[in-house]
Amino acid sequence: MFDIAILGQVALGYSPFIDRSRNVTATRLTIFSLRPELALDAAELLHAVAGVWPAGGARVSLNVTSESLLRDLLGSGLPTNVMVEVPAFMAADEANVESIRRLHRDGIQLLIKGRPLTELPREILPCFKYSIIDVVDDRRLADPRPVPAGVTRSISHVQSGVRSVGAMDESFKRGAVAVLGWPFDDLSGQAASTRSTIHPDLQVIVELINQVDHEEPIERLEQTLKRDPSLAFKLMRYINSAAFGFQVEIGSFRHAIMLLGYQRLKRWLALLLATASKDADMQPVMFAAVRRGMLMEELTRATSDEAMRNEIFICGVFSLLDCMFRQPFDVLLKSLPVSERISQALLEQSGPYQPFLELVKAIESESRTDYLEAADGLLMSVTEINRAVLRSLGTAIQLG
Repeated sequence: MFDIAILGQVALGYSPFIDRSRNVTATRLTIFSLRPELALDAAELLHAVAGVWPAGGARVSLNVTSESLLRDLLGSGLPTNVMVEVPAFMAADEANVESIRRLHRDGIQLLIKGRPLTELPREILPCFKYSIIDVVDDRRLADPRPVPAGVTRSISHVQSGVRSVGAMDESFKRGAVAVLGWPFDDLSGQAASTRSTIHPDLQVIVELINQVDHEEPIERLEQTLKRDPSLAFKLMRYINSAAFGFQVEIGSFRHAIMLLGYQRLKRWLALLLATASKDADMQPVMFAAVRRGMLMEELTRATSDEAMRNEIFICGVFSLLDCMFRQPFDVLLKSLPVSERISQALLEQSGPYQPFLELVKAIESESRTDYLEAADGLLMSVTEINRAVLRSLGTAIQLG
């Protein structure tokens, strides 16, 4: 599905759109050209995007850094779930006016990025649903006073470059309708609280992970699971999702164990633990954790070592537990059985899984330089990496 030439010519990154309720409403896909002199095919890009975000499906915003590719994209037919970010200097260019107006008429959401150096054509401004303003460029940071009554912005804005819960809160106070970024830099476990390591509501999951790790009898696992019916429901929902690809519906926990086996079951319990928080501010963290696990597994898809793929999946999912539980990993991992390779990556930033985790972080940061450096360290081609990115994003969407 992703045997497409353009995936060898670009570097991909992604981040979430987060609304005021802290829900992730869309994914931003950033596309960096690796060779500016090479003409990129907009149709190939849209074909790759459609493999993850088909028409009528989840929403994606395309942040294309190549001016020529973006100009061709503006001239293409787009499904309405695909949004396009347009730099202000291109919006001010008369050569792009008709394409922008046509997309607007077709119901495509357009976002203007940055401040125009010249006045925009009058007919263009209404074509943009939102403006994207980076935190460091937001002139209102220097004037925290509330906007006077009766004064409104002509276009609602999305705040980009948000890296902490505090920055997210401030952005919404300044009137942002959404933020772009990963707001968990200030949730590090290094500033741990004194509360218990794992919240009591999650102890059933931790107990199950330990029981599965010891391959205890199914009857024991079933008894533990019965203590938390909501957990049992969520686990069965995961297992019956399209991501598993089972041809028959799994009707019981016992049936699931028989089909999955203990080690594959452990990885999905790890996913449950990483997505069990009821704290709204944790929604972006959980979004990232799922995708980290999926992406790290996809990056090792070529290996025949299933045990390694299961481990590296858990490593990715667990890599943000310190943010979720505000505890350092040396405390958290006393309660959770993990392999030495996972422990090395999370505790020591070393070992065979660490380079994969660094690549995932580079992709999340939407940094072309970090992406290429991490790719070189793993001796992986950009084609392999980009295919893994798209497959993992598609699988995460299937989980729901």
